[in-house]
Amino acid sequence: MRKILILFTTLALFTLSSACNANQPRTKAEKAGWKLSMQSYTLHRFTAVEALDKTQQLGLKYIEIYPGQKMGGEFGEAVFGYTLSGGDQAKLKAIAAEKGIKIISSGVWTAQRDEWEKIFRFAKEMELEFISAEPALDDWDVVEELARDYKMKVAVHNHPSEQSYWKPEILLNAIENRSELLGSCADVGHFKRMDLDPLACIKQLKGRIIALHFKDIAPVDPDGTLEDVVWGTGVLNVKAMLEELKHQGFKGYFTIEYEANWENNLPEIKESINYFNEVVEEIF
Repeated sequence: MRKILILFTTLALFTLSSACNANQPRTKAEKAGWKLSMQSYTLHRFTAVEALDKTQQLGLKYIEIYPGQKMGGEFGEAVFGYTLSGGDQAKLKAIAAEKGIKIISSGVWTAQRDEWEKIFRFAKEMELEFISAEPALDDWDVVEELARDYKMKVAVHNHPSEQSYWKPEILLNAIENRSELLGSCADVGHFKRMDLDPLACIKQLKGRIIALHFKDIAPVDPDGTLEDVVWGTGVLNVKAMLEELKHQGFKGYFTIEYEANWENNLPEIKESINYFNEVVEEIF
């Protein structure tokens, strides 16, 4: 009975929040099918519950929560991931819905082969749209089969390491002739960190981009270390990337992963959101 009550509350809250959001003016980005989402690693010094609060403060409606983030609040020592109980999953969805937020994805997942089933099952139970992941090259048969079975998209991330999918060719070769459920979670900043042109990478990945870890970066010290900065103030051509994605007819999530000023990065993220909306207003 308690689980049924929690589920009913979750659905009621999400319906209410959706109705409220429907009454809000839609941006041109939203009308084009472009959605801004928060990657909770941006707020990894806080709990998942606190990350939801901060996401709400920014006016965002979507979030990707990274595996291993402490849940906080009434969840005790629990962390976000496939070990989360069914009751805690329902409770988390209810908390998010109350704040007008949908948990649409989780990642970035790296896993042993025997863990993928647990990850996909968890993603389905959490009603996610996709997972962000970096599967081992030898695991693609397993991952593809699970993606089909669970009807779950897999967006492959590119960490700035030659042990990852650091350049588009590696991913495209791995998923060639495989399910359309498999694609890219293109981290444009990490492409640059690997001395690649993010715009060229986006062009290469045309038709396979499920979501992006979107950002702008700039050198912050004499050795040239690249760090996240307010969008439009760094070395990435944000406007050109957005124009290319418009040209491709991309529809999906621009996930904000702001890896700087960890304790107080909301003002910079807000500036970035404003810049994004300004550019979108112009190019559409």
